Amino acid sequence: MEWNLRTCARKGHTTYRPDEPAFADRLRAQTPVGLAWRCLRCGDFVLGDPVASGPAQDAPVLLRGRALRDATVLRLLAVERIVRAILLTLVGYAVLRFRRSEADIQELFDKAIPAAKPLASVLHLDLDNSPTIAHLRHLIHTKPSTLLLVAALLFGYAVIQIVEGVGLWLLQRWGEYFAVVATSIFLPLEVYELTDRITVLRVGALVVNLAAVIYLVSTKRLFGVRGGRAAFEAERHSASLLEVEQSAELPDCERPRYELSEGELPDREPSGNP
Repeated sequence: MEWNLRTCARKGHTTYRPDEPAFADRLRAQTPVGLAWRCLRCGDFVLGDPVASGPAQDAPVLLRGRALRDATVLRLLAVERIVRAILLTLVGYAVLRFRRSEADIQELFDKAIPAAKPLASVLHLDLDNSPTIAHLRHLIHTKPSTLLLVAALLFGYAVIQIVEGVGLWLLQRWGEYFAVVATSIFLPLEVYELTDRITVLRVGALVVNLAAVIYLVSTKRLFGVRGGRAAFEAERHSASLLEVEQSAELPDCERPRYELSEGELPDREPSGNP
């Protein structure tokens, strides 16, 4: 996928006129239908006035190429965190509702088990020794104070997931740090759960969270990895000015030229290097 063109198609091109004449001359092209300026994100030439102007060093810092891909990955992780927070909130709410109506649920449970035994016999199910029934009995007889603690922990975990999701969606560096720390804290618990029983859901959650930690630390250079924040910012800044610097170094023979016969007009905007 061409991430630069995809983003420009969705958000529009970002053209910039540097104050330095040498740079400005390299970023513009004269066409029979007017002046065209080069997009700093995708490199296409766009007809019309530039979106902004100023010194070349103040050109907008744009996400390009791999940075755009990384932003998409982070926002997918953010969506996963938000969905998880919603599920945790719903479970916590269900626990609170169960705590308030514990007596009614226990009475219903005591009536439902005997009534279901004839059907269970036909299906060759032993309800008296069923692990599921045992877990339900244990849950029903759980102290209200314990259920309140469980609900509080679920809501707290949901808040952590929301903070992670917001930070990752906004592409904030604090959000990346928060996501790595918060996710790493729960990794030992997920490993411990696998020692109790291995399920597809548990394995999948562990793989996703472990991959997210490794990806964030490596690509975002967190905790001083691969040069840390200074290297990360330098990489972003050089990428954002890549078109300006490369265009300034192009020889005249490689500059875009548009030659049309008299009276002929192009049927589309000039783009790329013809």
